[in-house]
Amino acid sequence: MRQVLTSFLALHWAIVFALLALICIDGNRGVAAALGVLGATIEGTRFVDLDNTVVVAPLATALLVVAVLFCWAFVEALINDATSPGSDSVARIAFISASGVLSLIVIGGAAQGINGLFMVVAVQLAALLASYVAMLAERRSAVAASASGEGEVHAVAHGMAKAAAHNSLLSLISGRTGSNPTGGR
Repeated sequence: MRQVLTSFLALHWAIVFALLALICIDGNRGVAAALGVLGATIEGTRFVDLDNTVVVAPLATALLVVAVLFCWAFVEALINDATSPGSDSVARIAFISASGVLSLIVIGGAAQGINGLFMVVAVQLAALLASYVAMLAERRSAVAASASGEGEVHAVAHGMAKAAAHNSLLSLISGRTGSNPTGGR
């Protein structure tokens, strides 16, 4: 069963984090523009230079790593089946990494005194959590659907075995043995 929602969400987050990394390394806009895309407004001159290489390089690298992880999760969702073991491990790592990067953005923004960043990142974290829950629900429904198909076969085989045992027991009780159930020996 194809993982349509999982692949769409993984591609979406890969594009989001890749665009944030691209905006970050753009010489004209920098980190302030990337935070502006997220929804934070930066006012005043009390901040250190957010276009400094010491700030831009680690943030852009972290955003790019998260984008690559989500791209990897997208490719894995296209290639692998939802019922294969370990199919959500890359997606889980991508979501954990994205949450970590967003948490570091909040910590760095709080250290710089950027107002409104907490709510913006909280919304992004909630969206990440909702995406992860949707991916997990899609995977579990696919596993349950494949397990119910196997369960039906098992139930039919079990019913046939019970019927055969019951018929065999009835023939032993009635004194009719053998493969001829009409009583001829």
